[in-house]
Amino acid sequence: MKRFFLFVLALMQGVFGANAAHESQDSLLHYTVDMVEVVAVRANNHSAVAHSNLSEEQVARNRYGLDFPSVLALTPSVIATNETGVGIGGTSFRMRGTDATRLNVTINGVAMNNPDSHSMYWYDTPDLISSVGDVQVQRGAGVSTNGTGAFGGAVSLTSAAPSTSFGGEATLSYGSYNTQKQGIQLSSGLMGGRWAVDARLTHIASDGYIDRGATDLTSYMLQGAYYGDKTVVKLISFGGKAKTYLTYTGVSKADMELYGRRYHTEGQYETSKGEYVLADGTHVNYYDDHTDNYLQLNNQLIINHRLSERWMFNLTGFYTYGYGFYKQYKADRTLAEYLNLGIADYNVEADMIRRKIMENHTGGANLAFAYSSEPLSLILGGSWSTYACPHWGTLDWVDGVADIDGRWYDNDVRKQDANLFAKMDWRVARGVNIVADVQYRHVYYKAWGVNDNFDWNSMQMQPVDVNKSYHFFNPRIGVNYAFGKYHSLFASAAIAHKEPTRSDFTDRYMFSSDDSEPEAECLYDFELGWNYSAPQLSLGVNLYYMLYNNQLVHTGMVNDSSDALNVNVPDSYRCGIELSAMWRPARWLSVGGNMTLSENKIRDYVDLLADSPTYGENLGDMTISYSPSAMGKTFIGFEVGGFEAMLSTTFVGKQYFTNNENSALQLDAYNFTTLDLSYTLRSASKNSVRFGVTIYNLFNQMYCSNGYGYSYMWDAVRYDEAFYFPQAPLHVLANVTVKF
Repeated sequence: MKRFFLFVLALMQGVFGANAAHESQDSLLHYTVDMVEVVAVRANNHSAVAHSNLSEEQVARNRYGLDFPSVLALTPSVIATNETGVGIGGTSFRMRGTDATRLNVTINGVAMNNPDSHSMYWYDTPDLISSVGDVQVQRGAGVSTNGTGAFGGAVSLTSAAPSTSFGGEATLSYGSYNTQKQGIQLSSGLMGGRWAVDARLTHIASDGYIDRGATDLTSYMLQGAYYGDKTVVKLISFGGKAKTYLTYTGVSKADMELYGRRYHTEGQYETSKGEYVLADGTHVNYYDDHTDNYLQLNNQLIINHRLSERWMFNLTGFYTYGYGFYKQYKADRTLAEYLNLGIADYNVEADMIRRKIMENHTGGANLAFAYSSEPLSLILGGSWSTYACPHWGTLDWVDGVADIDGRWYDNDVRKQDANLFAKMDWRVARGVNIVADVQYRHVYYKAWGVNDNFDWNSMQMQPVDVNKSYHFFNPRIGVNYAFGKYHSLFASAAIAHKEPTRSDFTDRYMFSSDDSEPEAECLYDFELGWNYSAPQLSLGVNLYYMLYNNQLVHTGMVNDSSDALNVNVPDSYRCGIELSAMWRPARWLSVGGNMTLSENKIRDYVDLLADSPTYGENLGDMTISYSPSAMGKTFIGFEVGGFEAMLSTTFVGKQYFTNNENSALQLDAYNFTTLDLSYTLRSASKNSVRFGVTIYNLFNQMYCSNGYGYSYMWDAVRYDEAFYFPQAPLHVLANVTVKF
């Protein structure tokens, strides 16, 4: 602790003793260094899209350790979830009840969703929040976007623009459960009036609230930019290395009562010599390296060129490399489930340490031409990407087996994703804009080999044989009417389609009673909104109706890696109202919040889960799993001099794990409050030192943010099993940030 304070004092002396010579006197300080992005992924004030913008300042307030979903959850209809209980590692989010596999995430227009699973794994790009400029969250079908997952919502991120002057930032955080962050960022400023370089290194770690829920993340960001008279070129590389203890199995209510809220079984094995004794007297031990390990490197080359006063050209090339593996201790596994390894006797059970490995390569390019005139704006463009990812498994150790050689499963994936789009924004009359876009998207997906699932009927590993092509046509049209000084109305209609995920194909056998395959989904999205935006008061009302054909909804079941299993339902809908308000009665006071009230239903739901107690029954109209009917956030903020305070509360209504409204398989409603306090010392220059402390779950609520569950029959007896992810009670994270 003494070293920490000495470090802070030294930085403060450097900041306030710094000479103004650090600031270039070049007139190019006034040059606006804007982020270059494919403008096709962003909505503007008359795009007729329900969206929320988070400024760089709003994002910066949350850069002290938590993963990005906690920031996205500030916007309407968004819920953040976390496995470790402290908002770091194993985080995700849902929007209007739609899960992360159907929500598109782009950075500078480049899709970040994994092409196979369709999810964005936030801890695979550690501390991305510190490299981001502004953020836009679109709800509903949104505008035409690139990549997998653009179905029901989108998040558009831009990397932070390089500073025009030399400087940097150092950040230190420390808090409950040994949560910590150390980060350093440096900017060259404009060199020779044309060049700029930014770099960042960060380390984030936490023991987690959940036992053994440790997270260790290291990240980097490097960007170099050239600014010409008509051309801007940027080369950006970011990513990092993540190591997280596997905590994805959750805990039952019975085990929470017996062993405590922090208990889970991953990496645990029974042994008579175990140094840990459970409440029921069982001796156990834990495998220390029961972990998820992943390296991801993202690279982007962005070229933006102004062809004329009205035409602009953008080309973005990208390549992402990823390599990772689960390392897992498995007790008493039947060796018959692990073929192709040269094991002499498969008819025994043994403890083992296994690896499940993947290596992926994603590359491609985005292209756009933008035309802008007083009444009309056009964007024409497209995107192409290719993805390759082998999956395989090895055994590091098997108790009692000396020689192990080979792979117990081995399969490969290839995916091609291409689209063409056109967007129009036409001001047909004063205050009236008609906006329209259309996208054609082609997807080719092939997977082959053998999977990690053992088929007891054939006594072989499960074959993987998927060869699919999809052709999607996604149109959207809307109108925006601005009237008075502060009012605007919009209405829009859109159609969106989406292909199934890898798991939808490979894990369907776990619940299906036949050999059918998953179907692509179709969404018809209708939105109607009103906004009032005055200097001191902002109000918003948005009505939405999302009608689905063959929506893939969560069954409540999970696979061996705890990925959700989905089933198509022919006819379903989500409809609701989103309310938002922000009032600033004085310069030092702001009050606001948002609320979503919704109905999310499957019409005439027929239960097709093979082992379900209600298999084959028409259960009538049922609530869609993981879709609360009410959620909301409120906040009150103070700013006096260098002191800032923000008190915010989040409420989420109950959610069912399954689609038959079973109260034994539900996540109870919850709420929690966060208090953020900070004080900033500023010098005559732009240098500063910020001291902050955030108190999470201020009122010590014992709640769970996520879970899963399912029902089944065994010997004519019904069983309901549910598992939860408890969140930490009151906990604290303090930080100091020095800008120089």
